[in-house]
Amino acid sequence: MSEQQPELRWAPLPPAPNHRGKVWLILGIALAIVLIAAVLLLFLVPRGGAPEPSPSPSASATPTPSPTPTPSPTTAPTPTTPVVTAPPTTDPTVDAFRARVSVWLDDAVYGLDIVANNPGPDGVPVIETLQEDAQRLADTQAPSSIGTQWRDGVTDYAQKLTALHSAASAGTDVTSALEGARASAANLRALVGL
Repeated sequence: MSEQQPELRWAPLPPAPNHRGKVWLILGIALAIVLIAAVLLLFLVPRGGAPEPSPSPSASATPTPSPTPTPSPTTAPTPTTPVVTAPPTTDPTVDAFRARVSVWLDDAVYGLDIVANNPGPDGVPVIETLQEDAQRLADTQAPSSIGTQWRDGVTDYAQKLTALHSAASAGTDVTSALEGARASAANLRALVGL
């Protein structure tokens, strides 16, 4: 019974894997997170110091007698409310006014062209956008030299757009309402020098 047994020899163990790179990576990420948190706290914490601590009543070992104050008539302070006045409005120049409203007036020309190419219910969203622009035109302060003509012209333009909206929504012919809106927009453009 002689079985052959394998010969045992000593061999070195394989080296353990090196994890130094992973450890440094984790430490670097942790440090970055701490730095980010510190910077956020620096910017998000309100400045101006902490509120003053108010003295809290505490029981003293020996109470001291205090003289009782005698009531005296006092006058209540009258509340004063600040007078709020609107800031003075400045009269814009015609050039500055033209620059401000030119975008909406240019959109009026393009929008009315789109409505002409898409009469009926397809043009209704464009007309609604033009009505919003007309409201913006009405809200913009015009120079006093053209103020009355501007307000009247914007009112006329808004009325023409309402008529155009009604005709387009109903699916009827929009030609006359469209021409009226174009003429009104052209009058506004001429008024500001476009």
